[in-house]
Amino acid sequence: MRVVVLGQGYVGLPLAMEAVAAGHQVIGLEPDDRRRHRLDASDSYVEDIPSERIRAALNSGRYATAASMAQARAFDVAIITVPTPLKDRAPDLSYVQRAAHMLGPWITRGAVVVLESTTYPGTTEEVLVPILERRSGLTAGTDFHVGFSPERIDPGNATWNFRNTPKVVSGLTSRCLEKVKGFYDLIVDRTIPAKGLREAELAKVLENTFRHVNIAMLNELAKFTNLLGVDVWDAIDLASTKPFGYMPFRPGPGVGGHCLPIDPVYLSWQVKQELGESFRFIELANEVNDQQPAYVVQRLQDGLNARGKALNGAHVTVLGLTYKAGTSDVRESPAARVVHLLRAKGAELLVVDPHVSEWHALPDVRLVNNLDPAIVAAADAVIVLTDHPEFDMQLVREHAAYVFDTRRSVPAGANVELL
Repeated sequence: MRVVVLGQGYVGLPLAMEAVAAGHQVIGLEPDDRRRHRLDASDSYVEDIPSERIRAALNSGRYATAASMAQARAFDVAIITVPTPLKDRAPDLSYVQRAAHMLGPWITRGAVVVLESTTYPGTTEEVLVPILERRSGLTAGTDFHVGFSPERIDPGNATWNFRNTPKVVSGLTSRCLEKVKGFYDLIVDRTIPAKGLREAELAKVLENTFRHVNIAMLNELAKFTNLLGVDVWDAIDLASTKPFGYMPFRPGPGVGGHCLPIDPVYLSWQVKQELGESFRFIELANEVNDQQPAYVVQRLQDGLNARGKALNGAHVTVLGLTYKAGTSDVRESPAARVVHLLRAKGAELLVVDPHVSEWHALPDVRLVNNLDPAIVAAADAVIVLTDHPEFDMQLVREHAAYVFDTRRSVPAGANVELL
């Protein structure tokens, strides 16, 4: 089949590679010139996809990039994997709308269009379909097929990837569902049909809201246990030994990436707009997790004060800038927010992150890729915000004067304080 994947980011690129592996003719539509040129040069910017795999796809003749639909032209299947960010704390569906406008004139009878971008229930039917119908002059569900299949990519996860993660699929009609399922059955190990589009859309935000709320609960609990003199990390370990009825979550410097800080807001926004009600669990989780970077900075300041040092003017080595270990993604990263707050309080900062080559948000903050004993020993404090596997945490414990560890990744020691 001729497949067009709109967006070649951490969702679209793995999908495109699996479609190529299944024997389809794939166009990766990517308007970002720099990204597109890197793909054409077999240079991957997505950690889960090695450059060698892109090179093999290009050499097969079944994969190519394009900047517009005029280059991609006709298709049998189109998958939309574009961003769905927030704008003024409300859903921004402009990327989805632009994708629909691009696709519409190229839809032919029998074609399949699937939205994978995370959104609130009703988006596919109420936002995507009308644009596709207007631009194509065809009727969705009759002349062409429409579906929603939420992405479940977990960057850096060595166990669960695009192919072996169960894939929820849905369609505007039963025939649409059949067509959508038939496509994904060829590129993933297992598909799970949903009752309808809205149920599939809700499933995705439910998954992320579940994590968002539970992480917020642990973040708040960690504040109280610190004051009560209880080791929350040991309590989590103990609770985790229960083989049923419990799932471990852990505190940290906050939440980041595209999913947790954004996706639950889509649902709470819809509830407020359509029902006039407040989704209190989501709003409370937002409040707790949004405050966590400031709490982390306060704890570091308290730790320095206890050692006779002020945060203003202190030399602080920051380990990790990304929102998650093993990735280069700094979107909505709580670590980046902590760095901003520390700099605002006068700390002299050195950031170490092996996955980030450049960061221009704070030009006076030095960024290096490698951790060595001299960097650790020269700091008044070392704060661990992202526990990248490349970090030698034993080295950190041995050479640091004071470590504030928000990830429980440094071996225990008199100089190590946990969140």
